[in-house]
Amino acid sequence: MSFASVQDSSPHSTDRVRILPVENKKDLKRFIRVPWTIYADDPQWVPPLVIERAEHLSPKNPYFEHASWQAWVAVRGERPVGRITAQVDRLRLEKFQDATGSFGFLEAVDDPEIFAALTETASDWLRQKGMKRIQGPFNLSINDECGLLVEGFDAPPSVMMGHARPYYDGRLETLGFSKAKDFFAYRVDPDFVVPRAMKKLTARTSGRITTRPLERSRLKEDLAVLHDLFNDAWADNWGFVPFTHAEFDELGKNLSHLVDGDYIQIAELDGEPAAMIVALPNLNEAARDLDGRLLPLGWLKLLWRLKRHKLKTARVTLMGVRKNVQNSLVGMALAYAVIDAVRLALIDRGVNEVEMSWILEENTSMRNIIESLGGEAYKRYRIYQKDLV
Repeated sequence: MSFASVQDSSPHSTDRVRILPVENKKDLKRFIRVPWTIYADDPQWVPPLVIERAEHLSPKNPYFEHASWQAWVAVRGERPVGRITAQVDRLRLEKFQDATGSFGFLEAVDDPEIFAALTETASDWLRQKGMKRIQGPFNLSINDECGLLVEGFDAPPSVMMGHARPYYDGRLETLGFSKAKDFFAYRVDPDFVVPRAMKKLTARTSGRITTRPLERSRLKEDLAVLHDLFNDAWADNWGFVPFTHAEFDELGKNLSHLVDGDYIQIAELDGEPAAMIVALPNLNEAARDLDGRLLPLGWLKLLWRLKRHKLKTARVTLMGVRKNVQNSLVGMALAYAVIDAVRLALIDRGVNEVEMSWILEENTSMRNIIESLGGEAYKRYRIYQKDLV
């Protein structure tokens, strides 16, 4: 069945909906602006910075060194009413050997035919690439913004986390998409009362575990340490594809511009790097009223808020403990050590709420640690999948 054009089911319009491929910069700009239509009356939505989204989707993104993709926009008349992408990641296929491609950036007005047209267009593209299953949303990969918000619509998303309309979940389920994996976003007051168990573990490992911040004087070396720690710690996590050196270098470059050194902490066990944590100031708090624009004065507002006006929220974006000590008391002590080190830096800067997210539903050890610190699971995100038959 072809979905190049579908009849609009709205009682107020007889225009047909066309699914148009993104083929040039003008198309990409329209693709990026689709959410402004979907969330115009949603007070919790935070407009993304258009220039950042354009950079993420440009050929400069090192993700495209090992992946191919296509984007589409659903248009009614001249008005964009939806969008989607499809991706095939060579590194993911090499690791899992499961002929699975992905979709991402899904947005649409509440129209079942538009959801069907968009997802089937992405599925057809993946079939032509030899894929047997589709998973998503991934914007663009599992190392980027991913998952569909299914619980927690009453709070704005934190930096690099998505927002959605409540009807998205039902539309996907109706089309045969099912849950592949759920993960949580927790919010934590960094000024928590240190649990007794944390104190005991700290005492038992005293002398073995030390923490230190990222050192800008040896940035290249410390980024290599973080890269190695993260890829090792996450190696067995569901769906994980390691960062390439180019991808982590790009991430490191961005981090060096955005955060102070003590927002990034490395823990050493007996003198060897064994755990890491990276926190980011919540850029969504700073950019929420900029409507996605840095010009003419948006960049001045953003810089002022980041450098002079202390943000009250932050997000832990990366965290990991070496695989060989995970699920052990020493592993727990390392996790507590990096959390404690970074929380003190956040408190010192006036942060009173931290999001810890991408916590897999079945990761009970990490969930127990976060909940022992008073953490509350306030958002749930879902990855969907469907066989391409």
